[in-house]
Amino acid sequence: MGVLQAPCVSAGRIGAIRLAACLLILLGAARVCRAQSDAPSMGEWLQVHGFVSQGFILTTHNNYLARARHGSTEFSELGVNLTALLTDKATMGVQAFSRDLGPEGNYQIKADWYYLDYRLADELGFRAGRIKLPVGLYNEVQDVDVARVPVLLPHGVYAANRRQYLLAHTGAELYGYVDLALAGALEYRLYGGTIYTDPPTQPPGAPLLVPEIRSPYVAGARLLWETPLEGLRLAGSGQAAHIDLVTYTNSPPQPFGLWVWHPILVGVVSAEYSSDDLLLAAEYRRGYVKVRLGSIEGSAMDEGAYAMLSWRLAEWFQPGAHYSLYFPDTKYRKGRERQQHDLAATLRFDINPHSLLKLEGHYMVGTAGLSPELNDDRPIATLTRRWLAFFAKATMYF
Repeated sequence: MGVLQAPCVSAGRIGAIRLAACLLILLGAARVCRAQSDAPSMGEWLQVHGFVSQGFILTTHNNYLARARHGSTEFSELGVNLTALLTDKATMGVQAFSRDLGPEGNYQIKADWYYLDYRLADELGFRAGRIKLPVGLYNEVQDVDVARVPVLLPHGVYAANRRQYLLAHTGAELYGYVDLALAGALEYRLYGGTIYTDPPTQPPGAPLLVPEIRSPYVAGARLLWETPLEGLRLAGSGQAAHIDLVTYTNSPPQPFGLWVWHPILVGVVSAEYSSDDLLLAAEYRRGYVKVRLGSIEGSAMDEGAYAMLSWRLAEWFQPGAHYSLYFPDTKYRKGRERQQHDLAATLRFDINPHSLLKLEGHYMVGTAGLSPELNDDRPIATLTRRWLAFFAKATMYF
């Protein structure tokens, strides 16, 4: 066990040192830029925020996200971010982030996102760096626990075990906010770049290894309409990507082939209504992927959707619920491994202005989205069709 852990610790320390150096350089650059101005106070040009979360997962029959049938505390997150106002039109930001979710993360510290932003006017701005992907309404707040009620965003659109592919891209983005007067307002975002991600964690003895993931490109857009009806937002998102998985056999180690995932096309339509303490939201996602290994090709169209509501009954108490569904391939919807239905209920307790506690239960039907590796290498078609999952999560933030 010690031999396996040593590289992770070393990589984590190296990553932390590099990230700390980047933070110091960025802070120094920000101080130089602000020195040209009227020397405002630090609180006016620099904002620093952070959070730490610890969760607990318990499932019946099937392991989900972690080996949780007997309970698991492999559900942790921590992050520190800073945003600096360089000039009246230029800003920069960066977040250091670490997490542990079952086999993923393992507390390695990374620059979760970072950007340089120049805003010419409300209608036109430009940013470059590692930028969160504007897919759907809530992809950008996956790690902002205080910004939502549920512990887990609905799997049908925001799968927690696919976060590293869905969170951010490295490239550039054009954005703007256009006031339409009596017709409301439009917010647009156009982006392009690539996705840098670590290979998936694989158990010892796995027949195939994936030492490298390449992404030649990702590009997309989101258009969000703030309608004249106060509180109602409608949005449409589209994305195209290309991902290559380099594979090797485990024993003996030798090249096996290049899995080409191209094209990957994703579309999401979204609606949200908020009024006082009530929030209603619904989204529908459809994706298409073509996969090629040598001369062998295949394709699939997946589908996901959810409806969600929450209600703030008191300053300290906010319950919520959602129903989510997911089909990995719309051609084949029958069978437990080809569907996931998820009915969830959440209780959120805001203990004070800097801490909160969430309790959440899920009634699940179907095994789509589960991992054979977390379930003793059993095919997901043989796992229990109806099962339960419980989550508890405490978060402190500033």
